[in-house]
Amino acid sequence: MSKSIYHFFLRLPSILPVLFLTLVLAAYSANGNSETKTDANNVSSSKDESLQTVPFISLRNRSGSDDASEFFGGERGAMSAGYCDLSNTSLSSLNAITEKMPFYIPEDIVSLDAIREIDTGEFWKDLKSSSNGRFLTLYTHGFNIDFEKGCKRASLFQKSVGLEGSFLLFSWPSNGALLNYTHDEANLYWSVEPLHQMLTDMVSHYGAGNINITAHSLGTRGILLALVLMSRAEKATKPIIDQVVLIAPDIDAGVFKQYLPLIKPLVRNITIYVSDNDSPLLLSQQVHGYPRLGQPGAHLEGLTGVEIIDISDVARRSPTGHIYHIHQDPVIDDLDQLLNQGKLASQRHGLKQTGENYWQLQSLPEKN
Repeated sequence: MSKSIYHFFLRLPSILPVLFLTLVLAAYSANGNSETKTDANNVSSSKDESLQTVPFISLRNRSGSDDASEFFGGERGAMSAGYCDLSNTSLSSLNAITEKMPFYIPEDIVSLDAIREIDTGEFWKDLKSSSNGRFLTLYTHGFNIDFEKGCKRASLFQKSVGLEGSFLLFSWPSNGALLNYTHDEANLYWSVEPLHQMLTDMVSHYGAGNINITAHSLGTRGILLALVLMSRAEKATKPIIDQVVLIAPDIDAGVFKQYLPLIKPLVRNITIYVSDNDSPLLLSQQVHGYPRLGQPGAHLEGLTGVEIIDISDVARRSPTGHIYHIHQDPVIDDLDQLLNQGKLASQRHGLKQTGENYWQLQSLPEKN
């Protein structure tokens, strides 16, 4: 029995209550049209009519369906731009227990209501006008994320970190199927050159040094390679990107170390979030045969010019421990300081320096 499967069965008793709650929440998601709903356990919810809007650029194929959840598929397509319109169904009566549970429980359910495509030229104008002078933050997702799930996660990330008005989702054609990892890898590599073109457009519209890039899991690999292409095309005398933030990066650490000297001149600051509680990265290491960049260990030595944030001491709030940028308040707080205030690790509260470029994230004080 593999280590990851063995650990799963050890954790099964603590996971079962969360699975039950997940089923309750899923029932609300499936019945999201009523204004107020009550289940057998009297868990009430209410529809929030104010939309959350997520700007996106996508390389996915159009399915031909008018249903927002199926509008884009998981195959390759032409570049398109637009907005995801989402609404929230608040689970108000769960608020009292949310913070006391060992795992993350959503405070609301996010529904994708509509997709609005727009001409790319007009899209950039609208996006820049909404930012009010703030740096634009790009976010790209990882493996096993269809377009609907990508919009929902982007909405949660945008809202929790406070990036509304200065946020952009890049949705590459992940198939959204758990067993299609190699399919996703192939589509990610196909997306690298268009992603490079899009990053160049971002710099052109916002100016050198006025954009941030955040990426999660497998998506970090596409960002790395797109930046390598930029390094060969751009002879930058100063950084053209402010922050590059790699969250749970599913990248061969040795490959990253080879490419790091090429991308450092492009970026003012590079931050890598790592965790020893990340089950998908452990599995990826077993599949690929080499440590992943998002795992702590000796393979991170020698990464000069980057800031490594180890969140292993923060209790994980999801069974996989992989999407902590959405589920864990200390990580969200640290990202807020990094992206909205531009603070380096030495300037942010909640971090304990344990090496030259290595910090341990501390848990937030408990609320009374």
